Amino acid sequence: MNKVTVLGLGAGDFNQLPMGVYRQLKATSTLYVRTMDHPVIEELRMENLQFISFDQVYEKHDHFLPVYEEITETLIQASIDDDVVYAVPGHPLVAEMTVQLLVQAEKEGRIQLVVEGGQSFLDAIFGALRIDPIDGFQLVDGSTFSIHHVNMNNHLLIAQVYDQISASNVKLTLMEKYDAEYPVTIVTAAGSSGELLQTVPLFELDHVATINNLTTVYVPPVTDPLQATKEWSTLRDIIAKLRGPEGCEWDKAQTHATLKRYLLEEAHEVLQAIDEDDHDHIIEEFGDLLMIVFMNAQIGEEEGFFNLEDLIEGVTTKMIRRHPHVFSDVTVNNVEEINANWEKIKKEEHATDNKDEALLAGEYRAESALQTSYNYQKKAAKLNFEWSTTEQYWLKCQEEWLEFKEALEKGTKAQQLDELGDVLTTIVNLARHYKLSAEEAMLHGNAKFAKRFGFVEQQVKATGKDFSTATIDELLSLWQQAKEDEGGQ
Repeated sequence: MNKVTVLGLGAGDFNQLPMGVYRQLKATSTLYVRTMDHPVIEELRMENLQFISFDQVYEKHDHFLPVYEEITETLIQASIDDDVVYAVPGHPLVAEMTVQLLVQAEKEGRIQLVVEGGQSFLDAIFGALRIDPIDGFQLVDGSTFSIHHVNMNNHLLIAQVYDQISASNVKLTLMEKYDAEYPVTIVTAAGSSGELLQTVPLFELDHVATINNLTTVYVPPVTDPLQATKEWSTLRDIIAKLRGPEGCEWDKAQTHATLKRYLLEEAHEVLQAIDEDDHDHIIEEFGDLLMIVFMNAQIGEEEGFFNLEDLIEGVTTKMIRRHPHVFSDVTVNNVEEINANWEKIKKEEHATDNKDEALLAGEYRAESALQTSYNYQKKAAKLNFEWSTTEQYWLKCQEEWLEFKEALEKGTKAQQLDELGDVLTTIVNLARHYKLSAEEAMLHGNAKFAKRFGFVEQQVKATGKDFSTATIDELLSLWQQAKEDEGGQ
């Protein structure tokens, strides 16, 4: 016993049912079927076959998985007393979750499973749409698919679109990438005498009245890159073309070194957009930053050292490795333990056989002296090289300020620069103590100065004067007005 035979009923045309499958269906005294709603079942009913349907199980659950699990368990239990024959639409191994659960039960030794197919609904759909799957296609479940996994350059088939509600959900998901006017085809009862194809704009997908459990939605591949501007591959192809033989001379001339300044500029502009809380500006600036990443990846690929996949693999494995409390069985109780674990893993990653390597190695940042100072002092603080009280940080700042003043009065230019460096270092360290970034603060300060000075410039021009004729009192008054317009910050 414990034998379950699964038979495929085909795409819907009774005449396409394989003779072997038909004979087994006829020889079965009691036939289990996932649903009675299939054209072949209607034909078999006229031949007086007895059915046990699971249609009523769908009414008991709010989600599909519990439905499929109950059907599977019922079949397994029934097979204890007698061999079971179970019929499903299409081919049993194509888009049939109950069969996949039976396959898992077979692996666990609970049943002996036999699978014999009818024609898959895919064969019928490929024929109806006149498409060749060799061009590349995706088959997804309309009830669970994510738009992030959809490749707009492939033929896309969406199953499990059985009513207006499911069609509406599919429409809204697709519109995250596709234009509302993009053509989609609703294929119903493919391969049967009732086959129907309807092509409509995407926004009308859920308006079609003929959608039922024999429906599949087809989305054709894009033919114009401008239709696929939300695809990673489109940006990658554009960057490659810009650096190709027929590309842009500026883009072709770039190197990792020349792109450093643009990387820093774009990062600063991202911070400014975040400070402005302007979502459109944030999108634009993060896009510019992403472009620099793609450009560097393209250069790496051309030189044969690395490509975009290497960057993605590196950060993906790092995030998994550094989050064992999420991706493994490590237990943490609070954020402090998470941070401690993170630092421990980082230390293990950066372990080196060179025992003489300086502790501050790797903390230098050529593009930012402020950030380098922050990194140095953060690293030193982790080694307990820091003040024990907040007051000591302030006293050190005062001490260095007085020494700087003295150097300005009596010292050489070299001594003055040295003491100014000490002042800035202590300010960076004070900011670090208060969990503030001196680099970010400087960006804020620069942006604020530029904005206020821009206001002063506009007002000077509005009066018909220029800076050579305006008095300092007039300029300071305008500056104060700019501050007041900002709220006095």
